[in-house]
Parts: sequence; structure tokens; C-alpha cells
Amino acid sequence: MRGLLRAAAALALLAVWLLPSGQASAASYSVAMKGYAFSPASLSVPAGSTVTWTNHDTAPHDVKTTSGPLSIHSPMLNKGQSWSFTFATAGSYGYVCTVHPDMTAGITVRAAPREHAQHTAPARTPAQTAHSAPAMTMPSASPSRTASEAAVPQTAQQASPQVTQQPVTPPVTQTAASTGRPLDPLLVLAGLVAGVAVLCLLLVGSRTARAQREES
Repeated sequence: MRGLLRAAAALALLAVWLLPSGQASAASYSVAMKGYAFSPASLSVPAGSTVTWTNHDTAPHDVKTTSGPLSIHSPMLNKGQSWSFTFATAGSYGYVCTVHPDMTAGITVRAAPREHAQHTAPARTPAQTAHSAPAMTMPSASPSRTASEAAVPQTAQQASPQVTQQPVTPPVTQTAASTGRPLDPLLVLAGLVAGVAVLCLLLVGSRTARAQREES
């Protein structure tokens, strides 16, 4: 019974370890207000990060943006107080302490990487090019009719019309690129492991209850 419990715990830990890294919490950064200056004065963080300002001076300070995609303004912070803000919009932010305008700093928020599916158009074959381009027909020069041809009735000339055969171009079949995104194998494996762990726990619980009933 103890062995089953240990196996279930190991499977649960394995499922947590196999979860994609994208579900981890965003990073946190700290800026100190010390010596009437922001430290660090320049900071680069990815989108979704949280920045915390802490006042170490006896004088009060605040944070107010002077440029950037968003306008933020913190409350006045006394010594030992902190204030945090999560930057979800990428861009360059400049900020200042309104009480001490000489205290300036900046934060660059980098855009989060995204997956873009790249679809490459197949190369066009000569047959496809000929099929898409409109056919150009050059007018043929008609020779002058002789006296003998003029004597032939018009109906006889129309009885045998000139047949022009045009090349038959096979239809072009274009297969649309599939835009469906396959399932992440790590998520499938994590779900299977979690299901096995739950089944093991249920089995152990049922056996324990049965043993207690038999003892009573």
C-alpha cells in the first residue's frame, strides 16, 4: 500500500515537471529609490513582468511616466514603502519622480515571442503558368482569292470549316495548407500521467476502506 502511494506521488511530480514552461509565472524586477535616484536607471524586461519600486530615502518619492504606450502614476511612497506594476504592453517607458524632477529613469518592455506559421507557396510549373496566362491568338493573313476559288459557291466553302485544335491543359489542383495546430505532446503526456495518479489514489483509498471494514 505504501508502494502504491509512493508511485502515485512520483507520477504527480512527473506530471508537474512535464508541464510546458510557458505556464510558469512571469519574472519580477526591483527598482530602488535611494540617494534621490532610481537604481537601476535603465531596465529591460519581457512583457508580462512585474516591476516593484521601494523607497529607501527619508524623503517621499513616486513614479510617473513621461512617455510610453501607457500612462502610470504611483501613490506617494514614504521610506520603506513599495509599489508594483505589471507591464503587459511592449514599448519604451520614461518616468520621473514628481517631487524630485532630477530623478529620471526608463524601462524597455520587450514583446513576448509568438509562434507564426510560415506557409510557402509552391513553385508554379510551366503547365500552371500556361493555364493561368490568357492565350494570345495571332490573326492569320488571308490570301487573296483566285478566279477559280471565287467561282466556288459560298456554301461549299462553309461545308469544310477549318478546325483549330488547342492544347488541353490539365486542371491545376492546389491543396490548401493545413492551418490546424497539432496537440502539444507534453500536455497529452501530462494528462495521462495525472489520470494514472488519480486512479492509483482511488485504488489505495478503496483498499484502505475495505481493510477497515474487515477489521471492524
